Amino acid sequence: MFLAWSEIKKNKLRFLLITSILLLVSFLVFFLSGLANGLASMNREAIDTWKVDAVLLTEESDKSLYESALNKEVADELGAKETAVVSQMGAIANNGDTKQNVMLFGIDRDEFIKPKVSEGDPTFYVQNGVVASDVLKDEGFKIGDTLELSSSDTELTIVGFTEKARFNASPILYMKLNDMQKIKFGDAYTMNKDIVNAIVVKDKEWDQLSLPDNTEIIETETFIENLPGYTEQNLTLTYMIYFLFVISAAIVAIFLYVLTVQKISMFGLMKAQGISSAYLARSVIAQTFILALIGVVLAFGLTLLAGSFLPNAVPIMFDIPTMMIYGLVLIVVAILGAVISVWTIIRIDPLEAIGG
Repeated sequence: MFLAWSEIKKNKLRFLLITSILLLVSFLVFFLSGLANGLASMNREAIDTWKVDAVLLTEESDKSLYESALNKEVADELGAKETAVVSQMGAIANNGDTKQNVMLFGIDRDEFIKPKVSEGDPTFYVQNGVVASDVLKDEGFKIGDTLELSSSDTELTIVGFTEKARFNASPILYMKLNDMQKIKFGDAYTMNKDIVNAIVVKDKEWDQLSLPDNTEIIETETFIENLPGYTEQNLTLTYMIYFLFVISAAIVAIFLYVLTVQKISMFGLMKAQGISSAYLARSVIAQTFILALIGVVLAFGLTLLAGSFLPNAVPIMFDIPTMMIYGLVLIVVAILGAVISVWTIIRIDPLEAIGG
């Protein structure tokens, strides 16, 4: 460690370059991990808030909420500890100044998935009243706004806001089930008023429930993974992070190898003086550890600082434990990248190195 630190202090500019590159790679890894968490959260916020164990859909829906259609009376036949019905439809809401893609969720206001209102009236007593995702406040929506829908002549009124209410990246408007069904089915309301998209279940033994024909019940996590684009999006960002690990190792390996080649004669002289290859190898590993640690720690702080200045429109959410794991991985792959240099040092012949 003494030899490693002494060389770093003597050649500050050279090692500053390596540390800077490690810092930038680490910053990109941390930022991508935050972006991956943020995008995932946009897709699943509402489901996570409900804290349900499973979702009941029709078999023909292929695990898709949008394609499922059930009679809401099925909820009473399941025998689960707690159930709630969900009817949904997508629309574009316009308050006169701003248009926004939204997801309408019709729910029974007496069931457990009723949103916790952070601002406004939680009762839904106003006809066609909606409790909206608070992310809409950043888009200019406010309590009392009258909303026009792209798919209906019915006007809605925002009576409150709730936190963490997005589904499949769209902000949710919660409303009474009957009001929702009238909008969704129009003239066919009387015939279809009992048809909902899904029944969510809160019961640890959900897989033991007796199901009606042509239905299937799936674990919540499986349901989320089958949301359009959710898995593909997460895999893309995850693989980008993994590739950055490989790139980090390659960068460290190249830089340290070049530095080692430049110091072959010096290493040969040190070996001739009786300094062992193991000692020199430990010095290179310690040097790499110091540089990687400095780069990762600075990147960690820089990422959190940068995140605090980002607008709410940027879907980013930092998970500290995950970032710490990635930081450790970056340090490990940097050390692995130093193995080539270590192998080069071990193979140095003192006589040849000095003679050269």
